[in-house]
Amino acid sequence: MRSPGRPEPSRAVQRQFWRLIATGITSAEAALKVGVSVPVGMRWFRHAGGMPPISLAEPSGRYLSFAEREEIALLHVQKVGVRDIARRLGRDPSTISRELRRNAATRSGKSEYRALVAQWKAQQAAKRPKSAKLVVNPRLRAYVQERLSGKVRRPDGMAVDGSTPPPWKGLNKPHRADRRWALAWSPEQISHRLKVDFPDDESMRISPEVIYQSLFIEGRGALKRELVTCLRTGRALRQPRQRTRNKAEGHVTADVVLSERPAEAADRAVPGHWEGDLIIGTGRSAIGTLVERKSRTVLLVHLPRMDGWGEKP
Repeated sequence: MRSPGRPEPSRAVQRQFWRLIATGITSAEAALKVGVSVPVGMRWFRHAGGMPPISLAEPSGRYLSFAEREEIALLHVQKVGVRDIARRLGRDPSTISRELRRNAATRSGKSEYRALVAQWKAQQAAKRPKSAKLVVNPRLRAYVQERLSGKVRRPDGMAVDGSTPPPWKGLNKPHRADRRWALAWSPEQISHRLKVDFPDDESMRISPEVIYQSLFIEGRGALKRELVTCLRTGRALRQPRQRTRNKAEGHVTADVVLSERPAEAADRAVPGHWEGDLIIGTGRSAIGTLVERKSRTVLLVHLPRMDGWGEKP
C-alpha cells in the first residue's frame, strides 16, 4: 500500500489561513502566521482560485478538535486509561475508545495514536463530496459556457450578439475593445437571464457565485478554464477585497495638501514659497520641477535612474 505522504495540516489551520487572507495580507504572510511553509500557502491560494474552499465557521463541539486529539495522544502515551481520558476531556468513554481504534496510525505495523494522523483520518472520513450543479446538468453547463464566451445562438441556429459593453472612450486601455469579454455575458447577467428564458424549469437556475467557483477553484472543472479571460476583470484568481484596500497610499501627507496652504502663499504676496512636482517620461526618466510662487521662477532638477536600471532584472 503506497503511503499517502505527510498528512495535510488540520482544517483549523486552513480556516485560520483563509481568515488572514480575508484581512488583505498576502498568501506568503498568512502561511508564515499559521505555521506552514510559503510554498504550501501559495499552493492553497492558487488551487482554490483565491476563494476559501472550506467553510470558515467553527465546527460544533460534537466532533473532537485537533487540540483534544493532541491531549488524547499525550495521555495515551502516558498509559492513562480511556475512562480517565474521557473524564478529563469531558467526553464519553466510547468516543475516546472509538477514536483510538479508528484513527490510529498503522503504517509501522502496530497501532500508534498520533494527533496529526488522527486529524487527517477524521477529515478524510468526514468528506462528503457533492457533484457540482454544472457537472450533472449538461444543458445548464452549455448555456453558461455559451454566454460566458459570447457565442450565443438562437434555437434556429442564428448567432446572437452578447450583452452591450459600456462605451469605450479610448482612455487608459488601448485594446479594451478587443478583449474577449467585450461581447461576453457576466455571471450576474447569466443568472438573471435564466429566469427569463426558463421561467418554469427550476433545474435551469444557478447563482453567480457558483459560476465563479467553477471557474476559479481547481477540481470543480465543470467549465473550461480559459473562460476566465471572458470575465470583466480577466483575472484567473479572485482578489480579496480587503487586499485591494491595503495598497500603499500616496506620498502626499496632511501638511502639504493645497487646502492647508498658508494664505500668504496662496495669494502670492510674499516670495520664498516653492511648489514641487515630478515629471516621469518614457523609459522611467524623471525630472523634478520647482516653481517659486511669486516670481514664477522655474528650476528643473534632473533625477538620475537608480544604479543598475536596465541591467539587472
